[in-house]
Amino acid sequence: MARAKGKGFTPSRAKNLVGVAKVLAPALIPVMAPIAVRAAALVSDRYDHFRASRLGVPVDELTRYSGRGARLHARVAGFAEALDQLRETERGYVEATEKRLGQLLAAVRAAERMPAPRRRAAHRAVGADLDALETDLLTRLGVREER
Repeated sequence: MARAKGKGFTPSRAKNLVGVAKVLAPALIPVMAPIAVRAAALVSDRYDHFRASRLGVPVDELTRYSGRGARLHARVAGFAEALDQLRETERGYVEATEKRLGQLLAAVRAAERMPAPRRRAAHRAVGADLDALETDLLTRLGVREER
């Protein structure tokens, strides 16, 4: 009696696979669990590095920037750090700009709870304002020519 080899997944094949899994699982779980944990940790670490590079921040500061406005929040924080170079020479400009950055940061945080169309509009407005502030800062630092 020759049996024709059936193609596909049949109930008897499923039964056989379950039987094999019952025998192998107790032996493989202790070996595979640490490997799976290390792999998950590696993937998580790589993803954190990817997110940090997208935001332009160090990995250890990644938790400070979350939500849909994380990129804008990181831009505002980076801009505030760059202002420190002008603190001694242009105190008035720095104080006025820091006040404006505080307002922009509040707008980014408030936008997190807005409906999507309003949030996107708020983020565009904050981004445009930051672009103008960054252009002005670069001019003051002598990196960019005035237009």
